[in-house]
Order: sequence, then structure tokens, then C-alpha cells
Amino acid sequence: MSNLLDFSDDEWDGKYELVQCKKALSPSKLPGIDHALNPYGGCEHGCIYCYAPELTYTDWNDWKKVRVKMGIESRLGKESASIKGTVGIGTTTDPYQPAEARFELTKKCLLKLRDSNIKIHLHTKSDLVLRDISILSAMEGDVAVTITSLDDRISKIIEPGAPLPQRRIHALRELTKAGVNTYALVGPVLSVLEGHEEEFAEAISSTGTKRMYIDSLNLRPMLSERMRNAGISGSDKAKEKIRKLASSNGIQVFDVF
Repeated sequence: MSNLLDFSDDEWDGKYELVQCKKALSPSKLPGIDHALNPYGGCEHGCIYCYAPELTYTDWNDWKKVRVKMGIESRLGKESASIKGTVGIGTTTDPYQPAEARFELTKKCLLKLRDSNIKIHLHTKSDLVLRDISILSAMEGDVAVTITSLDDRISKIIEPGAPLPQRRIHALRELTKAGVNTYALVGPVLSVLEGHEEEFAEAISSTGTKRMYIDSLNLRPMLSERMRNAGISGSDKAKEKIRKLASSNGIQVFDVF
């Protein structure tokens, strides 16, 4: 098994723990997704609205320490031989968080799934996904890019470790241009979008994607405290206005789950 010293260089960028992967896929109850694949545990993006720590019983202070599931591509190769349906990639943590640039587990898994002709459904906030655009354009399935604001300052507050909004807009545009089945995931719809709905809908429309999924803020105890401290809430008002504006721009709008 590899150790962290094998990956050291002058640009060390996070807190990582290498763990041996014992199982790559788990059953999923998400609509349209049969199996969940998460190459990493924990997430460096540190989004204040993330409910995954509470779902996985992880202390928020430990959430940004990334558990790198070494050997996951080998496990996936064995498990995928007997599965049917769609594999959701990044159902709990972002598959293209900064750790992926170093460890490339998502890329290795995509190659396994591509070679087995398995349909995927991938979610990310990162333009690192463009590194694998040639792989994704040869696969069946969907790739979603999450966009919650166009304001860099706000993004740095609510998603401190994630790429800034224009990089995500660019990623969505390039994926769509390459023929990947894409959609914008606006989740959650936050109060910071109020008064900016038209600009926001136009930015997403400019990418060429024809689908948008929108999600309300899913409050849980620790999450509620973080949002309250930041002075940010969910916004049904912004959600409905964005729905109407996107629809008028020819985008099909759906509610998440």
C-alpha cells in the first residue's frame, strides 16, 4: 500500500489520510442512481451548507481531512463486472475536490467504468472535471456542475475550498460543447441569490446546457447553526424566480429528488 510520502512535493495542499478501500460501490436510493461511488471520504470544499457530515456521522472539524480510498479502482473493476444500472459518482463528497489532482482516483474509476460501458451520473463543483473531458464525452450518462452564486466574495464565504463561480460556468460550457449530457445543479438555492436571479439564470443559459435542477436548503442541526452564524438562509422566493427565468430561456427545470 502507498503512503503519503509517495505523493509529497512542494505544493502540498491538504490534510489527507490514506485508507485501503474495502468496497467501492454501495446501494443508492437516489432517483435514477443504482450504485454510489465516492473515491474520497470527507471534502476540502468546506461548504457551510453541506449536510453530508451529519449523514455520515462525521464531526464538522474532521470533515475536511480527506480519506483517500487507495485501490478503489481495483475494487471497482471487480464489483462492476456483476452490476447493472447507473453509478452515481460523488453522491456524498466531490469527486474532483483538490485531492483528485494529486491522487487521480476519480479518473482511474472513470476509465474502469468506461471500459465496462457503465452509465454514470456525476456531480461536482470543480473545473478539474475538464481534465477528464475526453473520457466523459465517450461515456453514457450525466454530469452536473453545482453553481450557487456568481459572486466571488460570497462563494469564498459559503464554499471556501471550491473553485470560484466563473470557473464552474466555464466547466459547464466546455462539457456541454463537448457533447456531454450536462445540467446545472443549483443547490441549495440561498438568500444570497435574491435580487440577482436574472443575471444568474442568464449565466447558466450562456453555457448551452438545457437542464437545471434546483434544490431547497436541507436543514440539519449543525448545518442550521453554520447558516445562522453566516446570516444566510434558503430562499423559496429566489428559487421560484430562477425557475421562471430559466424556463423562459429554454431550460428545462426540475426539482432535486
